Amino acid sequence: MAVGSLLQGAVGFGLSLIAAPLVTLIEPTLVPGPLLLAALVLPLLTARRDRSWIDLRGVSWALVGRVPGSVLGATLLATLSPRSVSLAVGLVVLAGVAMTASGIHLRPRRSTLLAAGVVSGFMGTTAAIGGPPIALIYQHAEGPRLRGTLAGYFVVAAAISIAVLAAAGRFGRHDVIAGVALLPGVALGYVASHRFARWVDRGFTRPAVLLVSALAALVLVVRAFL
Repeated sequence: MAVGSLLQGAVGFGLSLIAAPLVTLIEPTLVPGPLLLAALVLPLLTARRDRSWIDLRGVSWALVGRVPGSVLGATLLATLSPRSVSLAVGLVVLAGVAMTASGIHLRPRRSTLLAAGVVSGFMGTTAAIGGPPIALIYQHAEGPRLRGTLAGYFVVAAAISIAVLAAAGRFGRHDVIAGVALLPGVALGYVASHRFARWVDRGFTRPAVLLVSALAALVLVVRAFL
């Protein structure tokens, strides 16, 4: 949790990328509910730090797409195997990384934000990894703008996913207690991320986004076959 929080505090996302696979190996019941609860606290801290950089319009449109994406994710959790869901999500993200790395510039317009919100909602609810679609839209933004906007989005997005899981009977008292137990690692990683964030801001924001997004997709694809 500390390493994942360090990465997200510097790049804007990545907590679940690092934590979700390892936490699943240690205790599968900690994903997605408890991890989503812990992932709600970190963006609150980051949004406070980078609040003046948040793109409120972009966050709003992405959140509009997040709702149907979360509902779709919760529905598929009840009908498809975890392997099928992980494989589908991983391939979608890899396709997005390949498209953006090829030179196509996805601007933060209403249509792209809505689509990214749907994919992010699906990924966040099924695998607790919802950052890559939104990050790919803002990959050319300055570091503080990327982190602040993602943090503002994650605060509401994580709450939506938790509410949807609760409505589906997949989030309860045990998840709250387990999520709180993960918070010390979140706090430690956030404090350590300040210096790393300054390094990322020296022209490394876009490469960091593409690298972390690709790693997220590969983690999901590999997990589908293990």
